[in-house]
Amino acid sequence: MTNPLAHAKIALRRSSERGYAEHGGWLKSFHTFSFAGYMDHRFMNFGSLRVLNEDRVAARNGFPTHPHRDAEIFSYILNGELTHRDSMVKKGAEGTQGKSFYRMHRGDVQFTTGGTGIAHSEQNESNKPVHFLQIWALPWKNGLKPNYHTMTFSEEAKRQGFVPILSPLAAGPEATPAEEDAAVPKIPETIPIHADFVMGAGIITPSTTFKWNVGAGEVVESKKKRNVYIHVPMTKQGKSKVKLDGREDVILEEGDGAFVSMVNAGDLLQVESIGEVEAEVIVLDSN
Repeated sequence: MTNPLAHAKIALRRSSERGYAEHGGWLKSFHTFSFAGYMDHRFMNFGSLRVLNEDRVAARNGFPTHPHRDAEIFSYILNGELTHRDSMVKKGAEGTQGKSFYRMHRGDVQFTTGGTGIAHSEQNESNKPVHFLQIWALPWKNGLKPNYHTMTFSEEAKRQGFVPILSPLAAGPEATPAEEDAAVPKIPETIPIHADFVMGAGIITPSTTFKWNVGAGEVVESKKKRNVYIHVPMTKQGKSKVKLDGREDVILEEGDGAFVSMVNAGDLLQVESIGEVEAEVIVLDSN
């Protein structure tokens, strides 16, 4: 095991301290950052990370059509099914990835660039609840062309190490319309985001340590003092647990998160699974 990152500052965000809302019996939502009716000026954003909601939506319910603009919005499906429709396309074939109607399952990530304005709905059309993370990041510029992507990420790959999910659009903030349409990410086989931001996910078996390469090395523009948020979703009935950076006083249980600051691109942040069962861990790494 490598040495801990002595320069890293780590602050815990306990699950029980998050904002919480229930809506009409169909939605239960935990808010890491201020959102809707939950406001805490200490928790407005972390770098370009603006929203991290852990949502459960009851069967045959969901979010009706609503607008977004000037935000990068993505859903990470933990369990169940979630159907996405938006104002840009007509309904297409179920299971089709890319720019078509899509019913998402575990392992899928759906990403929307709100840009100048887009309206979408997220509905659970199944007979079982759906559990997912809804995450927003602040884009590097406003007024972008609305767009979206859907991609599936392998469970087996996540058990081997952290799998990159999102990485910056390779063409950067001054991308031409053609480069926007090409949507080439800095890291191959990831979803491109309009931010100096990388997302990763791993499934760590007990007594195993994964290492997150801060900033994915040379992928990001901002190399110093990055902001890395670690989140452990509530997926294993409270039986999963992780230790960060080899520190005995930095233990995350399900629903907990950690603000890791003062780290630099290329630092290796250790995440060790110390619970009874494997731990799913989400990494949100921003400028």
